[in-house]
Amino acid sequence: MNPAAAGVRWFGGWRSRAGSPAAADDGRVVAEASVRVRIDPELWFFAAPRHRVARLDLLYDGTATVGHIAESLGVPLTEVGRFLIDGSPATPSLQPHPGAVIDIRPVDRPQSSPPRFVLDVHLGKLARRLRLLGIDTAYRNDATDDELIQQAERERRVLLTQDRGILRRRVLRAGAYVRGADPARQMVDVVGRFAPPLEPWTRCTACNGVLHPVSKEDVEDEIEPGTRRHYDDYARCEDCAQVYWRGAHSRRIDAIIRSARAAHPRPDQW
Repeated sequence: MNPAAAGVRWFGGWRSRAGSPAAADDGRVVAEASVRVRIDPELWFFAAPRHRVARLDLLYDGTATVGHIAESLGVPLTEVGRFLIDGSPATPSLQPHPGAVIDIRPVDRPQSSPPRFVLDVHLGKLARRLRLLGIDTAYRNDATDDELIQQAERERRVLLTQDRGILRRRVLRAGAYVRGADPARQMVDVVGRFAPPLEPWTRCTACNGVLHPVSKEDVEDEIEPGTRRHYDDYARCEDCAQVYWRGAHSRRIDAIIRSARAAHPRPDQW
């Protein structure tokens, strides 16, 4: 019988066919054992289609940790909120006993993490939206995976990405998979998961610098005459010196801000 066809997969150092004894490296014959894994449906997105089932029985030799088992099924540890073994909480490094029932649960929302982020090169539009909301968001369109991880660790940022390979890197301590194909849905996902304080119009969307109010007289040589006639309130980025004002595009931006506030699980933080 094919183990995959039977809904059973071998995990560990030995290989065998379902229903037959397993051979150890020294030639000894040992009885097969298994563990039952239950992946929360919210995490099925990460698992291969054949693993998106209510329960999965894995042939098991007793050497793998629950963290290794989750990753082998496609679930990054950054997306796991907790493990249970036979109903009791377990750390990712714990080795389950043969016959154990392992539950893999998603992270709780909102998640307790520093509200500071670094985004991978494919999330530039999301970076601008998060900065618009006043969220500390580092982004470079030429950063390598190693540079992103180093910056996340050095500056204590959460690495946001849609690259599951980065999330499986052992050196990364704080990361998250961003759900959604467009920046509007991605923003809602990040705000709903991390509940960062929202302070719209306080960060530069170009470089992430902090904006400070300035008078019209301070910037009149840098803006068009029509802008000077119609707008009175201005701000300047302390890092790149770009000037901002609430122009004709402000209605669209206000709609983005309303969407973020509607998704925020903690209204007291905005």
